[in-house]
Amino acid sequence: MSIAFYHQLLNALQTGTVVLATVVQSRGSAPREVGAKMIVCADGSVLSTIGGGAGEAKVIRQAMQVLATGKKQWVEIDLSGVPQRETEGICGGTMRVWLEPWQGAPAIGLTKQILAKLQAGQSVTLVTPFAPDQSPHLAEPLESEKVTASEFVEVVHPPPTLLIIGAGHVGEQLAKVADLIGFQVAVQDDRPEWANSQRYPQAQIFTASIAETIDLFASHSQLYAALVTRGYEYDLAALQQLIPRTIPCAYIGMIGSRKRVRQVCQALTEQGIAATKLHALYAPIGLDIGALTPEEIAVSISAELIRVRRGGSGRSLSEIN
Repeated sequence: MSIAFYHQLLNALQTGTVVLATVVQSRGSAPREVGAKMIVCADGSVLSTIGGGAGEAKVIRQAMQVLATGKKQWVEIDLSGVPQRETEGICGGTMRVWLEPWQGAPAIGLTKQILAKLQAGQSVTLVTPFAPDQSPHLAEPLESEKVTASEFVEVVHPPPTLLIIGAGHVGEQLAKVADLIGFQVAVQDDRPEWANSQRYPQAQIFTASIAETIDLFASHSQLYAALVTRGYEYDLAALQQLIPRTIPCAYIGMIGSRKRVRQVCQALTEQGIAATKLHALYAPIGLDIGALTPEEIAVSISAELIRVRRGGSGRSLSEIN
């Protein structure tokens, strides 16, 4: 779930007890994936969704019972559409949803812990025991979700962060599009007249040096970097810090002509950076869509970010059989 969801959870907890509905099993064709969550408040209001329709309505009804009794419970959602039994839809699959009451200082403290980790770019492992006398808690990091007879263990990943080096015209448009597609945006430029909250209302602003700024993201596990700087020396300074990171960047892209790219790569090789590490550099940056204006270039770069993040081919959908 996103940082925004846990902010919603924290705000809801400030007003009283809520029920967290979590999809812990999903088979066949179902509207939501394992780990999907919904918040049900005491006044009947709902935040987020686990798929809508009759199945979600059933979960909300039972969540109101949990709020009244304080007792955790399961909800089975049958979406098979089989006429011989009562079902909540015809998607073809099934979902199993766990209803857990969250309340008071312990729940608020846990939510704040989760938010602090995610905002620092770190994943967290949330354990939800099914036992009536045990509460959700954080555990040592794991790589994936798992369900046992006694608990649900899920890894909550931070949202990807796009660090834009260079606050010029392309950077300004890229920040807008990246924000729309779900990235946390940070912008570095040593010119406050360019890097400021008026031009970048959706971003964290850094006017310290490139090296100092990149060092602030040392623990981020989902760091994407877009170099749209005003010159060769700034590209070089950024790549000298980004390429050797202990936690590798998920993406490093650099704007510029092929000649500029070759010069930068040659300089890095002469400084002792292995050529194999330079193969991970997306340069020139973006997908080939014929982009010319800053706005179009921002779309081109953002399309490449999505392709890297989601594993797409970058081909036109009409060409894929």
